[in-house]
Amino acid sequence: MSWHGHLKLDYRRDDSGRCTALDLHDGPLRVLQRLYPEGPGICHHVLVHPPGGMVGGDRLDIAVNLAEGCHALITTPAAARFYRSAAENACQSLLARLEPGARLEWLPLETLVYDGALGENQLRFDIAPGAEMMGWDVLALGLPAAERPFERGHYTQHLELPGRWLERGRIAADDLALLHSPLGLAGHSVMGSLWFAAGQALPVPRREALLECAREICGRHALAATSGCTAPEPGIVVLRALGARVEPVMGLLAEVWAAWRQQAWQLAPTAPRIWRT
Repeated sequence: MSWHGHLKLDYRRDDSGRCTALDLHDGPLRVLQRLYPEGPGICHHVLVHPPGGMVGGDRLDIAVNLAEGCHALITTPAAARFYRSAAENACQSLLARLEPGARLEWLPLETLVYDGALGENQLRFDIAPGAEMMGWDVLALGLPAAERPFERGHYTQHLELPGRWLERGRIAADDLALLHSPLGLAGHSVMGSLWFAAGQALPVPRREALLECAREICGRHALAATSGCTAPEPGIVVLRALGARVEPVMGLLAEVWAAWRQQAWQLAPTAPRIWRT
């Protein structure tokens, strides 16, 4: 029996400046209570999927709306898991809409794709002029530490800012050219992306500062040879990294996120409490 979960999050800023949120859920998907470790203006939310993973036919749909001036940080307590499927795809989709002046930090923990999984992850962000966001996605194929590589199945990743940036790729376990070629994953089982995106073109000095900051951190990191930062569009800066394990990739992305947070928004890198438990 497949499970279909829906979650809708609506963020508003009240007259006192507090960022509040209303949530509506159906099925196995919800958020924990609102947290304010940085004060009332920034709402931290932990998105929870009680089953702990997805199998063929499961679907999770998440809708996030941020009104003008809101700031939300959304994370997860553990890795998302796509388990082996006999025939049907499992799919998770996110649609986030940011009104002018809103800020979103989409920072889920990694996604693990088990051998035999048939999965798809769709991320779409509609960002109004004056709004900004940071987000990341970390994908791990198989369980190499447990000697359970990704040898069957496929996984599709879709990341979109409509009309501005679209990345869509299908990773099939039997596509050896993609998995092992130097022009593909070069034998790495973990890939990560971190992006800073604005609803309009970033001023050149600001965009260059974000690029330089990320490149400096990459240059002294253990993943220096398999990471890099580019600006595929005037309002978007993207860091990409490949690795053999999740921890180094996640560590690099977290370090750049912390630096970007200070540089772009003059905010301390306040990590969600769930990451420290």
